[in-house]
Amino acid sequence: MTTLLVIAKEPRPGRVKTRLTPPFTPEEAAVLAEAALVDTLDAVARTPARRRVLVLDGTPGPWVPPGFDVVRQCAGGLDERLAEAFAGCDGPALLIGMDTPQVTPELLTVDWSGCDAYFGLAEDGGFWALGMAEPDPARLRGVPMSTPRTGEVQRARLSGLRVRDLPRLRDVDTASDAGLVAAAAPGGRFATALAHLTPTVDR
Repeated sequence: MTTLLVIAKEPRPGRVKTRLTPPFTPEEAAVLAEAALVDTLDAVARTPARRRVLVLDGTPGPWVPPGFDVVRQCAGGLDERLAEAFAGCDGPALLIGMDTPQVTPELLTVDWSGCDAYFGLAEDGGFWALGMAEPDPARLRGVPMSTPRTGEVQRARLSGLRVRDLPRLRDVDTASDAGLVAAAAPGGRFATALAHLTPTVDR
């Protein structure tokens, strides 16, 4: 069975989704971030797993569902924090972020037979999912994060492994992204939160 990891920030105003401001206020951006995180954690909770871990920067809130272990992110750059998340795993692990609330249990249910790794590119050039049958933190350390080539570089770090590619998904970074992601998952908490905020925002 797979350990499912979600790396996330506590959805506090001014600390999350800063690229949504403007047009949204920091408080509204935090509302959207929490909704995205709730949708993500719900999908993970409904996915068969050996263990479910929230790797958190901040303090847990009532949005953490039952059945999750919460561990603090280590210090350092994002590459170090992702590497450390994998270092804490024994056996196959799949890591995702909190910026793709359109994920589903079907996307996250992986089969390791004949496969060493899973990889999901994001539309912005990053990646939304990384899985390894035998977690190796060294494959993440030193990868430049938050660049248009992050996904390409990380995918190359999986050289020598049998990799299955997951569908390309869109991260929620900008207001335009938010609208497209909400349309892809219209029944989720994120889409509902965005719909409540959009009438007051000229995007």
